Amino acid sequence: MFEWVRALLRSSKIRPTGEETLVSANLSINRKRLSQAYGNSGDVIIRELRVGPRKIRILLVLIEGMVDKALISETVMKPLADHGKNWKSPQQAFKELSGSLLPNVGVRVTRTLQNLLEDVSRGGCAILIDGVAEGLSVVVPGWVQRNPGQPDTEPIIRGPKEGFVECLRTNTTLVRRRIRDPRLRIEEYELGRISWTKVAVLYIEGLVNEEVLEELRSRINRIDVDGIGESGHIEELIEDAPFSPFPTIFRTERPDRVTGGLLEGRIAILTDGTPFALILPATFTMFFTTSEDYYERFWIGTVLRLLRFASFFISLVLPGFYVALLTFHQEMMPTPLILSIAAQREGVPFPVVVETFVMEATFELLREAGTRMPRLVGPAISIIGALVLGDAAIRAGLVSPAMVVVVAFTGIASLSAPLYSIATGARILRFALIILGGTMGLFGVVAGLFGLLIHLCSIRSFGTPFLEPLAPVVFADWKDAMVRLPWWAMRTRPRLLGVRDSVREAPGLEPMPPREDG
Repeated sequence: MFEWVRALLRSSKIRPTGEETLVSANLSINRKRLSQAYGNSGDVIIRELRVGPRKIRILLVLIEGMVDKALISETVMKPLADHGKNWKSPQQAFKELSGSLLPNVGVRVTRTLQNLLEDVSRGGCAILIDGVAEGLSVVVPGWVQRNPGQPDTEPIIRGPKEGFVECLRTNTTLVRRRIRDPRLRIEEYELGRISWTKVAVLYIEGLVNEEVLEELRSRINRIDVDGIGESGHIEELIEDAPFSPFPTIFRTERPDRVTGGLLEGRIAILTDGTPFALILPATFTMFFTTSEDYYERFWIGTVLRLLRFASFFISLVLPGFYVALLTFHQEMMPTPLILSIAAQREGVPFPVVVETFVMEATFELLREAGTRMPRLVGPAISIIGALVLGDAAIRAGLVSPAMVVVVAFTGIASLSAPLYSIATGARILRFALIILGGTMGLFGVVAGLFGLLIHLCSIRSFGTPFLEPLAPVVFADWKDAMVRLPWWAMRTRPRLLGVRDSVREAPGLEPMPPREDG
């Protein structure tokens, strides 16, 4: 099954999948096989007990730190002590343990040692009885996990303050609390030949596009890797455009974002060990929305959304546009402005394109340093570094004040993007537009933007055009794209998702205050 399993002895030891090793009725053989499987791992506890007057041999296998010791004592050890004195045979002990003697825990009966190993590795306790060729595993997880709190990557002022955590079952519970309809489906997969990572696919039966769901299942089933460390690993293995600078799968830490996507007919993927969920199909406009857009009044959400689109465009184009104007198109600038910039650039030893490229690279270096440094010193390094370097560069005559203003304004505009993933793509493309502006002027910048537009029009996310509803134009879906209409005006779900039930609210919900008589 796995490398450490294949390394076991060829005959009496656990064999790989396809040659399942059955539980032996001889407890000594089972203990030997399990000990060989785990090697000399210090956290694995394999303990043999003798229960009752018949001295029935019972073997317990668990991993320290993965189980709740109090729960083990209450639900496993206590029944063994209280009822073991009445057992007359191993078969009676197994029957009662697999029946009602282990309350409040999930019990699985299995004939293979592989299943027992998997359950123990997930925080279970395996129970084997001498003379019985079957085993029991009880679910008693007890590892340390953090409580749901507001996500650091998606903070909001108004709205739920809960975020996903690293425990898959906690995350599915956060979604279940918000969607209590039994049509919410949670399909679980196990990915990674060595990591055994649990992955959950969530959708609402009756809303989801079945073709998209089948395509997702097919892509997940094709994944054959040693381990899955984070949802980003899955994203790279199932996305449509792996070479695009923009992600085609939406990622979020917020349960309300996942809930909203599910109610639109989308699919969510939750991965054990990471708080980041994936939502698909995704569109370009989704990356400029926030949960708070739907909690504030619609016109506030619309204005803020348009501001984000404008900021994204500015952060992408402004440096290249500045370089093109100063290099090839000085006549397009007002005379006082060009004279002021020319006076500032007097003595600067570098061409505009080199000056801009170096300043942008320096700004990105400071931003990366601030991100990777400890939280207490990271912001201080980025702010102080920018102030000191900018002032020193101007005083030394290496850059012009106008250049510092352009770079600072570009950096501020790039920070307005709600998601880091979409802003990163613009940061990379910004350098390409600087080079095009410095070599071909505005023609190069416009050509680069047209090339980017063609690229965005050509990619899809699980069959859905990435620029939907802008290209192709679907006016019915503009109600929640670049603008947000009131809730009572958003009666239908996005059409290009191909959902089976497109109506999501009743007609006539527009507020109509009573008129005063007279």
